[in-house]
Amino acid sequence: MTATLAIIGTGIVGERIIKQALTVSELKIIAIYDENKQRLHEIANKYQLAATETLEELLDLQADWVYIGTPPVSHSPIAQQIAARGLHILSEKPLAHDAADGEKMVAAVREANVKSAMHFPMMYSPEVHAIKHAIDGGELGRILRVELQAYFPQWPRPWQQNPWIATREQGGFIREVFPHYLQLTNYLFGGIEISAHETMYPEDPALCEIGATALAKTVGGIPMMINGLSGMAQKERIDYKVLGTKKTLTIRNWSELWESKTDETEVRINPAIEPDNLLQACVNGGYIVSFEEGLKVQRWIDELLK
Repeated sequence: MTATLAIIGTGIVGERIIKQALTVSELKIIAIYDENKQRLHEIANKYQLAATETLEELLDLQADWVYIGTPPVSHSPIAQQIAARGLHILSEKPLAHDAADGEKMVAAVREANVKSAMHFPMMYSPEVHAIKHAIDGGELGRILRVELQAYFPQWPRPWQQNPWIATREQGGFIREVFPHYLQLTNYLFGGIEISAHETMYPEDPALCEIGATALAKTVGGIPMMINGLSGMAQKERIDYKVLGTKKTLTIRNWSELWESKTDETEVRINPAIEPDNLLQACVNGGYIVSFEEGLKVQRWIDELLK
């Protein structure tokens, strides 16, 4: 049986969802919507998709799943509208503008008894499955520390220019990048408790953070260090490291898995795993990150933004 999908938001990530959906045989996109009518019709023509002129018109189509790919401040009101129609919801990260809005989203899907899912594509990557398998199998030995190091020479990134991505209200790398790795930590180790942090902002109160450093511990007591910075003179690089006594594994720049052993040269690993993607999981009942999990991540994001 084919499930149906409606798309709200046709930006860069929304277009990625469209491309992925078109590869899933069990899923059909029935319509797309965006307030930016020029972009909406450009994408509709490019992929030969139906477009609606209003959000209400889109929701009237009663798709099985509705994807929210709009700025964070709009996630909660749109999700509540979708849930009221009895439709399942796939939302971009972060879950909402803040935890208070996220709580409304969680309450809405519970009351409507609909499914919820977060767009955390890393959770469906071979690299994440490989690192999870290695940790669970004890291959790293005793885990000494988890580290997230994120460096952005330019923020917003050159490919990510839009009116809100650099604002303190909705943008910044803490909201845009950190959720993926905080969710990864939640998946691997069961979450964190932040003990101390410092977030740096520019003089302009309208602009997002330029630096963030935090110390935390996983629920099992493993120390975690979080470090993010923008505007420095170097190439963009994101390293998520799990440092163990037998080996260290690093997910670098989203999709590279590297292995280190004592006094040996770091080597890249190419896992021979082909997990389902997010949309396949939504349709077939596989692993999804619910709004409840997304709310945990949202609370950590809110704390780091203080």
